[in-house]
Amino acid sequence: MAHLLLFDLPGGNDFGIVDDACALGHRLTLLTADAGHYRRLGDPAWQRIQRVVEVRPWTPECLRDAAAAIHHADRFEALICLIDIRVVDASVLAQDLGLPFLSPAAARLLRDKAAVRAALRTHGIPQPPFAEIGGGAELRTAVAELGLPLIVKPADGYGSQDVTLLRMPDDVDRLCAALDARSDAATDYGFGVRARGRLLVERYVTGAMVGCDLFVQGSRRIFLGVNAKERFAPPSFAFRGSCFPSQRHDVAVLERYAGRLLDAVGFDFGACHIEMILGPDGPVLVEINPRLVSAQIPYQMGYAFGRSIYAELIRLHQGEPLDDLAALSPQAFSTIRWMVADAEGILEGIDLPTHDAPAVQRVVLLRSPGDAVRPPRHNADRIGYVVATAPREGDADAAAEAYLAATRIRITAH
Repeated sequence: MAHLLLFDLPGGNDFGIVDDACALGHRLTLLTADAGHYRRLGDPAWQRIQRVVEVRPWTPECLRDAAAAIHHADRFEALICLIDIRVVDASVLAQDLGLPFLSPAAARLLRDKAAVRAALRTHGIPQPPFAEIGGGAELRTAVAELGLPLIVKPADGYGSQDVTLLRMPDDVDRLCAALDARSDAATDYGFGVRARGRLLVERYVTGAMVGCDLFVQGSRRIFLGVNAKERFAPPSFAFRGSCFPSQRHDVAVLERYAGRLLDAVGFDFGACHIEMILGPDGPVLVEINPRLVSAQIPYQMGYAFGRSIYAELIRLHQGEPLDDLAALSPQAFSTIRWMVADAEGILEGIDLPTHDAPAVQRVVLLRSPGDAVRPPRHNADRIGYVVATAPREGDADAAAEAYLAATRIRITAH
């Protein structure tokens, strides 16, 4: 079996790749800036990682030295990174080690949403009007030039963090005041990484949201399917669920658009998750994530395919031809619905349905009694989820919704 090199895990607590890699007999080395973080979680999966290497300071030079020392004695056969803030470092290290990975140039571009917009425009792909700004004064200039409504998000953000919708002048005033008071208190992305403080401002486009997942190996691409997403009502930007593989939209149109996007940014290897808004004039890019989709959706996709999507990702990074992966074919529709609090307070408990629900495949609770909770502002506020499958898309949705409706979340005030 293969020796796999992993970087910090999504959310710092998603051991899905570890579980599936170990089930296949692979050996794992994890590079992290904070080994204590994982030990404190107490997750049994932690014990299945053969080697954990804490790299401090976290610099390209220290990463290269730490990995090279291991690689010389116990050769890595694949490098896998599932966390956005580490994808540039992973790409540089993979190049040093001679392992298949996204090119450093593409990785750097995709960590800058404003630069991606500019690249797409250069390649003739229409973009909503946009600007890159820093403080409140630049925001007011952008508002005057672009008009309302606008979406504002960190240029290097991910996971729907710190996304703001500006509809009215009062919204602009509030965000300007927050930006001017921010000083150096930039968003902490974890593991010692903070936002650069640059923001993408772009015209707000209404429409359904979808995610398109692909595996890429040079010029060859495998389009895995469309994930039809649902969001909570504004001002939240968290997702309340999705269905994969959805047939509610023109899949051929979305696949062609995804291909144009990847050509424009030079995406040459790996898994990617592309989010789009289906606007009145056609699909519009939200963002290209240069990694396998996260937030538990790999489990949802696995139930649809009847096999581990992590296992297929490992095969891709081992350099196996995509011809072998092209046989991936969904066996069912898989719907995920997220549990959230309807009020701010302390989680007292979650009462799950007691009736038998054959369509329900997986139920996971991410918060424990005593945790502070609030209505979802972004994805990190979600407290659990259910995944249901069925031969028809509508039936999978209905099964997940029924389970969610029968779940009681008990909250006490602060």
